[in-house]
Amino acid sequence: MDMQENNITKLCSFYVSDWHLVTMLLPYINQKIKEQAKIATILEKNMSEEITTLIQKLNLKEKEKILQLNWKPSEEIKSAIRELKEQQELIIFIVGCKEFMERQNRKWNRYFGTHFLKHPIKIVNCYEIIKFEGSIEEILEQHDKILNTSGEREITEIFPEYEKREFPTSKAVVGLE
Repeated sequence: MDMQENNITKLCSFYVSDWHLVTMLLPYINQKIKEQAKIATILEKNMSEEITTLIQKLNLKEKEKILQLNWKPSEEIKSAIRELKEQQELIIFIVGCKEFMERQNRKWNRYFGTHFLKHPIKIVNCYEIIKFEGSIEEILEQHDKILNTSGEREITEIFPEYEKREFPTSKAVVGLE
């Protein structure tokens, strides 16, 4: 099953520290919760302290719902999938080292490749740019959009010189090996 058939959009996000990541994600998450989206997190490390500290300093309407999200290390989102309402959007944030993120993307690509969901799904891969070993172009090739402090953006809005290479469609290209 093609990822597009499942209405999946992959976004990438770049950050320089946990505080930068939280500062960038909170307004976006707040807005998406207001829009009735379901949020799920797949985290390699605990981000509870940063979220709790920063959320107290921001004027966000959805503070309680944001605090109820799982900000501790977890790979389980199937309960979020089961709780989806008709046509509700699901946004999955994956945060961790390169190997963790690759493993999670393979796992969830396989899952979404074999389970047809009517819901729009966004997978947001968050890269700590200082620790990432590879090229930004390598990351961009695997994503449809970028999430930054101003929200979702087309890749060419952030990197005007970037041109996505066209590859023949195959299971290996979309990560369904």
